[in-house]
Amino acid sequence: MLTAYNQIPLPSFMYGTAWKKEATAPLVQQAVAAGFTAIDTANQLIHYEEALVGEALMALAKQGTPRDRLFLQTKFTPVNGQDHRTPYDAQADLTTQVRQSFDSSLTHLHTDYLDSYVLHGPYGRRGLSDADWEVWAAIEALYDAGKTKMIGISNVTADQLTLLCARAVHKPMVVQNRCYAALGWDQDVRAICRTHGIIYQGFSLLTANRELFADLEVRAMAAKYGMGLAQLVFRFAMQIGMLPLTGTTNPQHMQEDLRSDQFTIAADDLQRLEIIGM
Repeated sequence: MLTAYNQIPLPSFMYGTAWKKEATAPLVQQAVAAGFTAIDTANQLIHYEEALVGEALMALAKQGTPRDRLFLQTKFTPVNGQDHRTPYDAQADLTTQVRQSFDSSLTHLHTDYLDSYVLHGPYGRRGLSDADWEVWAAIEALYDAGKTKMIGISNVTADQLTLLCARAVHKPMVVQNRCYAALGWDQDVRAICRTHGIIYQGFSLLTANRELFADLEVRAMAAKYGMGLAQLVFRFAMQIGMLPLTGTTNPQHMQEDLRSDQFTIAADDLQRLEIIGM
Protein backbone atom coordinates (compact mmCIF):
# COMPACT_ATOMS: atom_id res chain seq x y z
CA MET A 1 0.00 0.00 0.00
CA LEU A 2 1.03 3.60 -0.62
CA THR A 3 -0.06 6.54 1.54
CA ALA A 4 -0.56 10.13 0.41
CA TYR A 5 0.08 13.18 2.60
CA ASN A 6 -3.53 13.12 3.90
CA GLN A 7 -2.89 9.61 5.27
CA ILE A 8 -5.26 7.80 2.90
CA PRO A 9 -3.80 4.45 1.75
CA LEU A 10 -3.89 3.30 -1.88
CA PRO A 11 -3.26 -0.16 -3.29
CA SER A 12 0.15 -0.36 -4.98
CA PHE A 13 -1.23 -1.33 -8.40
CA MET A 14 -4.26 -0.05 -10.32
CA TYR A 15 -6.37 -1.44 -13.15
CA GLY A 16 -7.15 1.12 -15.86
CA THR A 17 -10.38 0.91 -17.86
CA ALA A 18 -9.68 3.23 -20.83
CA TRP A 19 -10.44 1.96 -24.34
CA LYS A 20 -12.24 -1.19 -23.15
CA LYS A 21 -15.60 -0.23 -24.72
CA GLU A 22 -18.29 -2.95 -24.37
CA ALA A 23 -15.73 -5.34 -22.79
CA THR A 24 -15.32 -3.02 -19.78
CA ALA A 25 -17.60 -4.88 -17.35
CA PRO A 26 -16.21 -8.41 -17.82
CA LEU A 27 -12.63 -7.10 -17.81
CA VAL A 28 -13.14 -5.25 -14.50
CA GLN A 29 -14.58 -8.44 -13.02
CA GLN A 30 -11.60 -10.43 -14.30
CA ALA A 31 -9.16 -7.86 -12.92
CA VAL A 32 -10.72 -8.00 -9.46
CA ALA A 33 -10.81 -11.81 -9.60
CA ALA A 34 -7.08 -11.74 -10.42
CA GLY A 35 -6.41 -9.61 -7.35
CA PHE A 36 -6.68 -5.94 -8.35
CA THR A 37 -8.42 -3.83 -5.72
CA ALA A 38 -8.02 -0.38 -7.34
CA ILE A 39 -9.98 0.63 -10.45
CA ASP A 40 -9.42 3.78 -12.53
CA THR A 41 -12.02 5.22 -14.90
CA ALA A 42 -13.36 8.57 -16.13
CA ASN A 43 -16.73 10.15 -16.97
CA GLN A 44 -15.69 10.56 -20.60
CA LEU A 45 -17.43 8.49 -23.27
CA ILE A 46 -14.72 9.03 -25.89
CA HIS A 47 -12.33 6.72 -24.03
CA TYR A 48 -14.22 5.17 -21.09
CA GLU A 49 -17.46 3.37 -20.26
CA GLU A 50 -17.86 4.42 -16.64
CA ALA A 51 -21.39 2.99 -16.40
CA LEU A 52 -20.06 -0.45 -17.40
CA VAL A 53 -17.51 -0.22 -14.59
CA GLY A 54 -20.54 0.29 -12.34
CA GLU A 55 -22.20 -2.80 -13.80
CA ALA A 56 -19.11 -4.81 -12.93
CA LEU A 57 -19.13 -3.43 -9.38
CA MET A 58 -22.76 -4.51 -8.92
CA ALA A 59 -21.92 -8.01 -10.16
CA LEU A 60 -18.85 -8.17 -7.91
CA ALA A 61 -20.90 -7.14 -4.87
CA LYS A 62 -23.28 -10.03 -5.53
CA GLN A 63 -20.29 -12.37 -5.82
CA GLY A 64 -18.95 -11.27 -2.42
CA THR A 65 -16.65 -8.31 -3.17
CA PRO A 66 -18.37 -5.29 -1.57
CA ARG A 67 -17.75 -1.70 -2.60
CA ASP A 68 -15.68 -0.92 0.50
CA ARG A 69 -13.05 -3.49 -0.50
CA LEU A 70 -12.28 -1.59 -3.69
CA PHE A 71 -10.52 1.72 -4.35
CA LEU A 72 -12.49 3.64 -6.99
CA GLN A 73 -11.00 6.54 -8.91
CA THR A 74 -12.71 8.54 -11.63
CA LYS A 75 -12.25 11.90 -13.30
CA PHE A 76 -13.89 15.17 -14.27
CA THR A 77 -13.12 15.71 -17.96
CA PRO A 78 -13.42 19.31 -19.23
CA VAL A 79 -15.44 20.09 -22.37
CA ASN A 80 -12.27 20.18 -24.48
CA GLY A 81 -11.72 16.49 -23.67
CA GLN A 82 -15.30 15.41 -24.42
CA ASP A 83 -17.35 14.86 -27.54
CA HIS A 84 -21.03 15.88 -27.77
CA ARG A 85 -21.95 13.35 -25.03
CA THR A 86 -20.95 15.45 -22.02
CA PRO A 87 -22.07 14.09 -18.64
CA TYR A 88 -23.05 17.64 -17.64
CA ASP A 89 -24.62 20.76 -19.11
CA ALA A 90 -21.81 22.10 -21.29
CA GLN A 91 -23.36 25.58 -21.13
CA ALA A 92 -23.42 25.67 -17.32
CA ASP A 93 -20.77 27.37 -15.19
CA LEU A 94 -17.74 25.22 -14.42
CA THR A 95 -18.61 24.63 -10.77
CA THR A 96 -21.98 23.23 -11.86
CA GLN A 97 -20.29 21.08 -14.51
CA VAL A 98 -18.05 19.50 -11.86
CA ARG A 99 -20.97 18.81 -9.53
CA GLN A 100 -23.11 17.35 -12.31
CA SER A 101 -20.26 15.16 -13.55
CA PHE A 102 -19.50 13.97 -10.02
CA ASP A 103 -23.14 13.11 -9.31
CA SER A 104 -23.33 11.31 -12.65
CA SER A 105 -20.23 9.29 -11.71
CA LEU A 106 -21.78 8.25 -8.39
CA THR A 107 -24.88 7.08 -10.28
CA HIS A 108 -22.80 5.20 -12.87
CA LEU A 109 -20.70 3.52 -10.18
CA HIS A 110 -23.58 2.75 -7.80
CA THR A 111 -21.80 4.37 -4.86
CA ASP A 112 -22.30 7.34 -2.54
CA TYR A 113 -18.60 8.28 -2.31
CA LEU A 114 -15.37 8.05 -4.29
CA ASP A 115 -11.91 7.12 -3.08
CA SER A 116 -10.23 9.50 -5.53
CA TYR A 117 -11.54 12.22 -7.86
CA VAL A 118 -9.19 13.57 -10.48
CA LEU A 119 -9.18 16.57 -12.84
CA HIS A 120 -8.50 14.86 -16.18
CA GLY A 121 -6.20 17.66 -17.28
CA PRO A 122 -5.72 21.43 -17.13
CA TYR A 123 -7.52 23.54 -19.74
CA GLY A 124 -4.26 24.59 -21.39
CA ARG A 125 -0.71 23.29 -21.81
CA ARG A 126 0.92 26.20 -19.99
CA GLY A 127 0.11 27.67 -16.62
CA LEU A 128 -3.25 27.44 -14.87
CA SER A 129 -6.17 29.52 -16.11
CA ASP A 130 -9.16 30.95 -14.25
CA ALA A 131 -11.07 27.91 -15.51
CA ASP A 132 -8.55 25.55 -13.88
CA TRP A 133 -8.81 27.37 -10.56
CA GLU A 134 -12.62 27.35 -10.62
CA VAL A 135 -12.71 23.63 -11.38
CA TRP A 136 -10.10 22.85 -8.74
CA ALA A 137 -12.08 24.81 -6.13
CA ALA A 138 -15.18 22.78 -7.03
CA ILE A 139 -13.18 19.55 -6.65
CA GLU A 140 -11.80 20.78 -3.31
CA ALA A 141 -15.39 21.41 -2.17
CA LEU A 142 -16.27 17.77 -2.87
CA TYR A 143 -13.28 16.72 -0.76
CA ASP A 144 -14.24 19.09 2.06
CA ALA A 145 -17.77 17.65 2.00
CA GLY A 146 -16.37 14.14 2.46
CA LYS A 147 -17.69 12.92 -0.88
CA THR A 148 -14.25 11.82 -2.04
CA LYS A 149 -11.33 10.69 0.12
CA MET A 150 -8.66 12.05 -2.21
CA ILE A 151 -8.39 14.53 -5.07
CA GLY A 152 -5.86 14.76 -7.85
CA ILE A 153 -4.90 15.89 -11.33
CA SER A 154 -3.85 14.11 -14.50
CA ASN A 155 -1.88 15.10 -17.61
CA VAL A 156 -0.10 17.90 -15.75
CA THR A 157 3.30 19.51 -16.33
CA ALA A 158 5.87 20.18 -13.62
CA ASP A 159 5.23 23.94 -13.85
CA GLN A 160 1.47 23.49 -13.55
CA LEU A 161 1.83 21.13 -10.60
CA THR A 162 4.20 23.55 -8.86
CA LEU A 163 1.61 26.33 -9.25
CA LEU A 164 -1.20 24.14 -7.98
CA CYS A 165 0.75 23.03 -4.91
CA ALA A 166 1.66 26.65 -4.12
CA ARG A 167 -1.81 28.17 -4.40
CA ALA A 168 -4.43 25.48 -3.83
CA VAL A 169 -6.26 25.16 -0.53
CA HIS A 170 -5.74 21.40 -0.86
CA LYS A 171 -2.78 20.17 -2.89
CA PRO A 172 -3.51 17.15 -5.07
CA MET A 173 -3.05 13.85 -3.28
CA VAL A 174 -2.51 11.98 -6.54
CA VAL A 175 -1.03 12.88 -9.93
CA GLN A 176 -1.62 10.60 -12.92
CA ASN A 177 0.59 11.09 -15.99
CA ARG A 178 1.66 9.22 -19.09
CA CYS A 179 5.16 8.09 -18.31
CA TYR A 180 7.97 8.05 -20.90
CA ALA A 181 11.36 6.44 -20.27
CA ALA A 182 12.78 8.93 -22.79
CA LEU A 183 11.83 11.73 -20.41
CA GLY A 184 13.34 10.08 -17.35
CA TRP A 185 10.02 8.52 -16.43
CA ASP A 186 8.54 12.02 -15.84
CA GLN A 187 11.30 12.76 -13.34
CA ASP A 188 10.46 16.46 -12.79
CA VAL A 189 6.83 15.78 -11.91
CA ARG A 190 7.80 12.79 -9.76
CA ALA A 191 10.26 14.96 -7.83
CA ILE A 192 7.52 17.46 -6.99
CA CYS A 193 5.26 14.62 -5.90
CA ARG A 194 7.97 13.27 -3.59
CA THR A 195 8.47 16.71 -2.03
CA HIS A 196 4.76 17.15 -1.29
CA GLY A 197 3.77 13.60 -0.33
CA ILE A 198 1.68 13.15 -3.49
CA ILE A 199 1.21 9.66 -4.97
CA TYR A 200 2.45 9.54 -8.57
CA GLN A 201 0.42 7.22 -10.79
CA GLY A 202 2.09 6.27 -14.07
CA PHE A 203 0.08 5.14 -17.08
CA SER A 204 1.07 3.86 -20.54
CA LEU A 205 4.21 2.45 -18.94
CA LEU A 206 4.29 -0.28 -21.58
CA THR A 207 2.62 1.34 -24.60
CA ALA A 208 4.60 4.59 -24.34
CA ASN A 209 7.90 2.72 -24.09
CA ARG A 210 7.76 -0.02 -26.71
CA GLU A 211 11.33 0.65 -27.81
CA LEU A 212 12.52 -0.48 -24.36
CA PHE A 213 11.34 -4.01 -25.04
CA ALA A 214 13.73 -4.32 -27.96
CA ASP A 215 16.67 -3.10 -25.84
CA LEU A 216 19.05 -6.02 -25.35
CA GLU A 217 20.16 -4.74 -21.95
CA VAL A 218 16.56 -4.58 -20.71
CA ARG A 219 15.83 -8.05 -22.08
CA ALA A 220 18.91 -9.42 -20.35
CA MET A 221 17.85 -7.77 -17.10
CA ALA A 222 14.39 -9.38 -17.25
CA ALA A 223 16.00 -12.76 -17.91
CA LYS A 224 18.37 -12.25 -14.98
CA TYR A 225 15.40 -11.87 -12.60
CA GLY A 226 13.40 -14.62 -14.29
CA MET A 227 10.62 -12.18 -15.06
CA GLY A 228 8.81 -10.89 -18.12
CA LEU A 229 9.54 -7.45 -19.56
CA ALA A 230 6.22 -6.04 -18.32
CA GLN A 231 6.93 -7.34 -14.81
CA LEU A 232 10.36 -5.69 -14.89
CA VAL A 233 8.86 -2.31 -15.85
CA PHE A 234 6.09 -2.50 -13.25
CA ARG A 235 8.50 -3.56 -10.50
CA PHE A 236 10.86 -0.75 -11.48
CA ALA A 237 7.96 1.70 -11.22
CA MET A 238 7.04 0.44 -7.76
CA GLN A 239 10.62 0.60 -6.48
CA ILE A 240 11.01 4.24 -7.53
CA GLY A 241 7.83 5.14 -5.64
CA MET A 242 5.34 5.08 -8.49
CA LEU A 243 1.87 3.52 -8.53
CA PRO A 244 1.65 1.83 -11.94
CA LEU A 245 -1.53 1.34 -13.95
CA THR A 246 -2.09 -1.58 -16.27
CA GLY A 247 -4.90 -1.90 -18.75
CA THR A 248 -4.20 -5.41 -19.96
CA THR A 249 -7.14 -7.35 -21.38
CA ASN A 250 -5.39 -10.70 -20.91
CA PRO A 251 -6.34 -12.59 -17.70
CA GLN A 252 -2.94 -14.32 -17.60
CA HIS A 253 -1.16 -10.96 -17.90
CA MET A 254 -3.33 -9.58 -15.08
CA GLN A 255 -2.00 -12.31 -12.79
CA GLU A 256 1.57 -11.90 -14.03
CA ASP A 257 1.42 -8.12 -13.54
CA LEU A 258 0.28 -8.58 -9.94
CA ARG A 259 3.30 -10.82 -9.31
CA SER A 260 5.61 -7.90 -10.13
CA ASP A 261 6.07 -7.28 -6.40
CA GLN A 262 7.59 -10.73 -5.82
CA PHE A 263 11.15 -9.76 -6.67
CA THR A 264 13.49 -6.85 -6.05
CA ILE A 265 15.58 -5.07 -8.66
CA ALA A 266 19.14 -4.44 -7.45
CA ALA A 267 20.20 -0.81 -6.91
CA ASP A 268 22.59 -0.70 -9.88
CA ASP A 269 19.96 -2.12 -12.25
CA LEU A 270 17.42 0.34 -10.87
CA GLN A 271 19.75 3.24 -11.60
CA ARG A 272 20.36 1.94 -15.11
CA LEU A 273 16.64 1.68 -15.82
CA GLU A 274 16.07 5.26 -14.58
CA ILE A 275 18.16 6.62 -17.47
CA ILE A 276 17.97 3.85 -20.03
CA GLY A 277 15.60 5.59 -22.40
CA MET A 278 17.21 9.02 -22.27
